Amino acid sequence: MKTNAQTKLQVLGDPTRMAIFERLADGPLAVVDIAEGLPVTRSAVSQHLKVLKEAGLITNERAANRNLYQLNPKGVAGLRDYFDQFWRESLQSFKQAAEKSYKEKSR
Repeated sequence: MKTNAQTKLQVLGDPTRMAIFERLADGPLAVVDIAEGLPVTRSAVSQHLKVLKEAGLITNERAANRNLYQLNPKGVAGLRDYFDQFWRESLQSFKQAAEKSYKEKSR
């Protein structure tokens, strides 16, 4: 069973979705602005935005006659929490291994 963080990471594994996600880090954008310079059509960008939204990584709101997309702070915080936990556990394991090795060499 996939965790929420695993789903988000899988979604960001696509280079186009990652590029879109990174563009939105600077603030809200419309599809036309997101698509500018990407090697895919606006329609494809819209499909990628749908996947990012379903994963909880972005939100959108209507502004006049267009949708503005932006990062979802809760979705991004969930990824940060995952990596924080991952690094805490990894560093704790490294510390334990280093201490064990040090004790064995000190004998």
